[in-house]
Amino acid sequence: MQAPELLTTEEAATYLRLSERKLYELVARSEVPCTKITGKWLFPKAALSRWLAASLIAPGAARVTAPPIVGGSHDPLLEWALRESGSQLASLPEGSETGLARLRLGEVVAAAIHLHRLDGDDERANLEAAAAPGLHDAVLIAFALREQGLVVARGNPLALSDIASIAAREARLALRPDGAGAQLLLLALIARAGLTLSALTTVKPLCPTGPDIAQAVRSGRADCGIATRSVAQAAGLGFVALTWERFDLALRQRDYFLPGPQALFGFMRTAAFRERAAELGGYDISEAGAVRLVN
Repeated sequence: MQAPELLTTEEAATYLRLSERKLYELVARSEVPCTKITGKWLFPKAALSRWLAASLIAPGAARVTAPPIVGGSHDPLLEWALRESGSQLASLPEGSETGLARLRLGEVVAAAIHLHRLDGDDERANLEAAAAPGLHDAVLIAFALREQGLVVARGNPLALSDIASIAAREARLALRPDGAGAQLLLLALIARAGLTLSALTTVKPLCPTGPDIAQAVRSGRADCGIATRSVAQAAGLGFVALTWERFDLALRQRDYFLPGPQALFGFMRTAAFRERAAELGGYDISEAGAVRLVN
């Protein structure tokens, strides 16, 4: 995939036929697509063209901002950070794919995603989703690496160790909705084990979030389910580690510099954020805040 052409401030001002001072004013008001890399403002030329065309066709259209809501997947550290950072961003956890759909429609300002592919190339799954049609001006920000696995009863009484053991012991498996990152991970792990979902004993109703998986296990309705280590620890349950995954935030370039996201990104660099991640367990935040993609 060819990298986008990025313009410097001087080049962008010339392209838009604006003074650099006027361009900086637009940047300060988050009215022009741009990103800051290694301390310098850069402007994707293709995004500038679309922004300019939208302004000519419908003046003011480029200044429309999405509601201050982070959609997508649920995460205990993210939920806490949204609150403690003073971002004034609400959370709408409905799953990674639903969050991306809402982002495309302008119904959320950001989507928290952790996607997985059946072929095992999970490293590129979030990147490819953020670069998909409808998100031509997206930026992908690293939030954390998370440890995912099986939430089980304390002491792991069924001695579960992997997906194959769930089938062998006929353990009751709680499921997440279609399109949820944890459900995508489960389907990928099942495929890699040479099994099918129908070979496993599943229980209903579906669990919307990780904490709902934990509640299903704690109540005895299920023997296990896919969720993060932090969810299991918070619920006082056992955990069988299966993999580490990327948990990222996708948003429009024009919304990156809004006060809410900036408050969150700034908070992700604090000692309080690092301490909370360590306390919850199962996080690697060494790349938190890094720009993984500018589309």
